[in-house]
Amino acid sequence: MDKIKKIGVLTSGGDAPGMNAAIRAVVRACAFHEIACAGIYRGYEGMIEGDFIDLNARSVKGIINKGGTFLKSARSNGFRTKEGRQKAYDALKAANIDALVTIGGDGTFTGAMIFNQEFNFPVIGIPGTIDNDIFGTSHTLGYDTTLNTVVDVIDKIRDTASSHNRLFFVEVMGRDVGHIALNVGVGAGAEEILIPEENLGLDRLLDSLRRSKESGKSSSIVVVAEGDKIGKNVFELKDYVEEHLPEYEVRVSVLGHMQRGGSPSCFDRVLASRMGVKAVESLLEGKSNFMVGILSDKIQLTPLEKAIKGQSKINKELIRVSDIMTT
Repeated sequence: MDKIKKIGVLTSGGDAPGMNAAIRAVVRACAFHEIACAGIYRGYEGMIEGDFIDLNARSVKGIINKGGTFLKSARSNGFRTKEGRQKAYDALKAANIDALVTIGGDGTFTGAMIFNQEFNFPVIGIPGTIDNDIFGTSHTLGYDTTLNTVVDVIDKIRDTASSHNRLFFVEVMGRDVGHIALNVGVGAGAEEILIPEENLGLDRLLDSLRRSKESGKSSSIVVVAEGDKIGKNVFELKDYVEEHLPEYEVRVSVLGHMQRGGSPSCFDRVLASRMGVKAVESLLEGKSNFMVGILSDKIQLTPLEKAIKGQSKINKELIRVSDIMTT
């Protein structure tokens, strides 16, 4: 590998709080090691088009507390083709960019891995997704912020639930994993938590709600991961419960994309800073095709292929705690 003199950084896929903090860390780590840094707008699409901007330590002042990503994010059908990736490679070489830091999820990492294989171009990934569904890290960027955002919202929903003696189904993001639902369900004191990893079943849900009513609870919160398979969707669950438990007045809140926004938590800002420094220094050490992650509070590298193909595990101990807490 030739000596790296300039590193490009991009964000791709869904935005997540902490992405700006990670960009800042990459840029300032480059400045510390006296190498140049270029920001790539709109992910892989901007890479194909050569939409680059030179960044220095002052370019990223005042963004550590900002949600979203100032480099923007976009899907790129062009990068899925060999021709598109060739254009991206040519654009990088024309801008004298020698290596890449890609911030995103499994789709972002898949693109980076293929690009590395085709052009032997050095890449390091930083996991940025609120779903926390990447293997090789206990926390992805944005996950902690999202947990705090959702718990705050559920606390507010509980106020109106208790005021009107209502049952609320609150749907949270998470695609095919229940990390967000399980943690916010425990943290917000939900009466039931529905996640894809554990099929509660409609009958058990009804039994749980009946017990809650019989124990004297006048209102209840059920947190539902969007990927839960117990019903076709959260509105079908509402109709089913109203049909079988008419004593409940049921409402649905789908939190949607508000979960992605907001100022990153202190945890996510620190994590982004640690990951950004590790990504740059790994490239300078000649490492490539890895993802930076955190395990047992240590920053570690996982091969991109493992990060993509591996499966993040739901916390079984937390499931047991949630069962006890919902007694």
